[in-house]
Amino acid sequence: MIRVSLGNFLEMYDFMVFGYYAAAIGRAFFPTKNEYASLMLSLMTFGTGYLMRPLGAIILGAYIDNQGRRKGLLLTLALMAVGTLSIGIMPGYETIGFFAPLLVVLGRLVQGLSAGVEIGGVSVYLAEIATPGRKGFFVSWQSGSQQVAVIFAALIGLTLSAVLRPEEMAGWGWRVPLLIGSMLIPFLFLLRRSLTETDEFIARKHHPGTAEIWRTVMASWRLVILGMMLSITTTVTFYLITAYMPTYGSSVLHLTAKSSMLVTLCVGISNLCFLPISGAISDKVGRRPLLLLFSTIALVTPYPVLLWLVSAPSFERLLAAGLWFSMIFGSYNGAMVVFLTEVMPVNVRVSGFSFAYSLATGIFGGFTPAISTYLIHTTGDRAMPGLWLSFAGLMGLIATLVLTARSFKHGAHQSSRAVDAVHELPVG
Repeated sequence: MIRVSLGNFLEMYDFMVFGYYAAAIGRAFFPTKNEYASLMLSLMTFGTGYLMRPLGAIILGAYIDNQGRRKGLLLTLALMAVGTLSIGIMPGYETIGFFAPLLVVLGRLVQGLSAGVEIGGVSVYLAEIATPGRKGFFVSWQSGSQQVAVIFAALIGLTLSAVLRPEEMAGWGWRVPLLIGSMLIPFLFLLRRSLTETDEFIARKHHPGTAEIWRTVMASWRLVILGMMLSITTTVTFYLITAYMPTYGSSVLHLTAKSSMLVTLCVGISNLCFLPISGAISDKVGRRPLLLLFSTIALVTPYPVLLWLVSAPSFERLLAAGLWFSMIFGSYNGAMVVFLTEVMPVNVRVSGFSFAYSLATGIFGGFTPAISTYLIHTTGDRAMPGLWLSFAGLMGLIATLVLTARSFKHGAHQSSRAVDAVHELPVG
């Protein structure tokens, strides 16, 4: 569990550092006379990585469902390493001109291709090695490892803020976290090479090919759409309180970079506490009660909380708001991820999970920083990200009600049994 989660930590760390230093990256690769335009170009580049996630989910997800969990996790780590290193060492716009933003976008797309299946691959691996009655607790550590990435990145950010002047940070300091992540790759690659294949995958008599996996996923389109809606609450909340928090605190609320990064650090620690607790509780009381409760809280509370924050911005209020949203995210996600592995057809578990989750991230969650910036700029209301989060909570609530309805569960169960039965038939 620790070995597979450590690899996931690096994937998420590398992917999110871009969001932490979006303003500095924007000035390096997208220089304009308008600070808002430069920031938006950088945040849109941050979002482009998520456009590749559905493609990565289908292509790499099919590979993992056919070739095995272990091989797939090694491949995703290698792809993420290429994308991260290319961004970290890329010369700025002043040095190579138009090629700088073009190559940065390409690096971001490679990162997105890898990340599209990483979460699904790790979640399914943990679900398949879990001991009886503890699947929720085991799977929660997929998200838990992401919080370790948040904490690690925030600590590096705080250290850099303390030792570097603002102009040094903007000039080259933002590259340091990316290069640190790249240096960890050989160690984590060795850890993943030592992973064994799951017994459940080895015992399966039929391993579908790519074309068969695609057909099965497309035939389950209702389940994929509902899985996407279920994941929207998780992805929007997560990227609001992690990737966007430093930018929101410094650029929107005009707090110090140190204060914003410290809040992000506290949020990561809080997430890490809530996730395994929620996963363990869901093993005892079921997934449905937690999903219904916290999607409703996500629907009702975000805008009032941010309205209270922007009325008198301070470190204390930003911390309180961040911890409230952390409680929503950790409690909801601890039950959601394992639930999503359970509702997907077993033979396309990685592909189906990854495709649904990637659609949520690619269309909604990954563009949360850009959408939040746009909403604030257009309306002049600094609490508008709260309405975006409320929309995400509504999607999660609707999906939970439909997926846990008796009629839907019966239909999905019958369909899954039919697919599995066909796969168990003797050849010819």
